[in-house]
Amino acid sequence: MKNNVIVSLADANYFNLLDELIDSIKSFKESSEVAICILDAGLTNEQKNILEKKVDEIKTAEWDIKVSEFKVRGKEWLKSQVSRAFLPKYFPNYNKYLWIDCDAWVQDWSSIELYFKACENGKLGITQTIGPGYKIMSKVKWIFGKLALIKSQNFKHAVSSKIGIEKARKLAFAPHINIGVFSLEKNSPCWESWQKNLSKTLSSGNIFGSEGLAINMCVYIDNVETEFLPLNCNWIASNLLPKFDNEKNFFVEPYLPNYKIGIMHLAAGIWDDKKDMRIDKSVKVNIKTLDNKNIFKSLRYSI
Repeated sequence: MKNNVIVSLADANYFNLLDELIDSIKSFKESSEVAICILDAGLTNEQKNILEKKVDEIKTAEWDIKVSEFKVRGKEWLKSQVSRAFLPKYFPNYNKYLWIDCDAWVQDWSSIELYFKACENGKLGITQTIGPGYKIMSKVKWIFGKLALIKSQNFKHAVSSKIGIEKARKLAFAPHINIGVFSLEKNSPCWESWQKNLSKTLSSGNIFGSEGLAINMCVYIDNVETEFLPLNCNWIASNLLPKFDNEKNFFVEPYLPNYKIGIMHLAAGIWDDKKDMRIDKSVKVNIKTLDNKNIFKSLRYSI
């Protein structure tokens, strides 16, 4: 019986990314000790037949918190904004859960081990989107002199979700936490805190981003015990492009000591001429190598 599980979700449009994520996980021999489970948010039967040969379980994602039909508008993939806060309900036979968004892939197994270690004793294992090379943390619009309008991601979502101005202020300049990769134990108190906050954010705000706001509330307002992991455990390439080690054939952080990236995350997309690398694998970007050369390379998983 496998005690730990990696979970992801996709619809038909993101099937190729999900398939690549699974292949990246299974490329490590250690993956034989970890279950892989999938939440289906609109996969075709043909796609599910392919996945069934690779993973342990596939379950249909549901609206675990009631959301108005007006907000949903047939976008089944938005279930990812709700169902990931209820993973023990879908897959109850595991002790530790590691969620990885389908637009991410695993390059170094040590990050997987860190996430499963991080969530011990009920803690939330997660990564803040802050690190060397980040040149802006929060957007503001200067109005006059010292007066400014705060436009940080947390504050904007908090105001639109009507969680209260005092709570919104607490989140305004807190380092944003990306919910695309996280770990929790089955009996962690964080699940209850997250579900409570998610019910609130969904009631007034947009569906997209609601789960991220809710988890930021857990950490910065509810003070759930959190183990913050390094940036290379959830490297969001749209925030800061990596470098490439030609000699060792892997992506690394762009600044010394150029740590190997553990999980590459294409959140928000990598765009070129209005084409998103997540949808079009032919899209490549100009990045530096460790020997200071420029190369055009895809950031998606390849064997």
